[in-house]
Amino acid sequence: MSIVCTGSVAYDYLMKFPGYFKDHILTDNLETLSLSFLVESLTKVRGGIAPNIAYTLALLGSEKPVVFATVGEDFEEYRQWLEKHKVETRFIKKIDGVFTASFFANTDKANSQIASFYPGAMTSARDYSLNELDFLPELVVISPNDPVAMNRYVNECNQMNIPYLYDPSQQIVRMSSEEIRSGVEGATSLFVNEYEYQLLQKHTGLNQKDILAIVKFLVVTLGEKGAKIFAEDQEFYVPAFPVENIVDPTGVGDAFRGGFLRGYQQDFSWELCGKIGSLSAAYCLEQNGTQSHHFPVEDFVERFRQYYDDDGVLDQIIK
Repeated sequence: MSIVCTGSVAYDYLMKFPGYFKDHILTDNLETLSLSFLVESLTKVRGGIAPNIAYTLALLGSEKPVVFATVGEDFEEYRQWLEKHKVETRFIKKIDGVFTASFFANTDKANSQIASFYPGAMTSARDYSLNELDFLPELVVISPNDPVAMNRYVNECNQMNIPYLYDPSQQIVRMSSEEIRSGVEGATSLFVNEYEYQLLQKHTGLNQKDILAIVKFLVVTLGEKGAKIFAEDQEFYVPAFPVENIVDPTGVGDAFRGGFLRGYQQDFSWELCGKIGSLSAAYCLEQNGTQSHHFPVEDFVERFRQYYDDDGVLDQIIK
């Protein structure tokens, strides 16, 4: 199965706050909220949802997952990194005169985050059409991006009869109810976290029964509680994989998606797809950065089998 990942490409600036945000937010005075947090560390790493998903897909042996996105003139070193790790970059379009998007995340001791995102070259994604692909993908991932671009890719996938995974995520707050609903109604699948799922239902007026009547499968990630998968009139619960050492939560959801999609690509069971996603997320959580995790597939399978019996199915991804 050929997978094209659309979405943001960014540099992530990750900060650590040695306290708890909740201790400094006065709920009775939110209208005058004004806070500045002195952080203890700052790290610049490669990020963006589209390459994060593609990176984990490639780690797990997917054949050259494609990133389809727009970037700035500062992207060349990042391009070399992705190519080194077997991610297809020929559909990543450089926009002259602007910088690649930037994500600024501050994480406290409870792993709560306050973040900001500067779109930069990502804004030009609205002018970049899927018609520029020279092949017909079997699945397009529509993840957070310029909102106009996301709507464009929904329409183009529908016009070209390309199945797509809809992952509106943090852009739910920037899109209209009609736009979000349109994205869901044409989707093969929907990926959201627990809070985003509540927001999506509120904004679209669709309840869970409505959504499950539309999509082939729905995945709701639950953070440290794991994930729920709804497919074929069944609900599957997948616990979070045991983690050796929590370092940073940024990009964990993207790693989960990459792992899940690798299983989906192989036509594995829903539960096994979720467990692959769960372990992929654990690897990411143990590192500082969204593409800092790395493993030979053999080691991934060995660690998986310390907790789960896959009846030898995962041998299919070992090359």
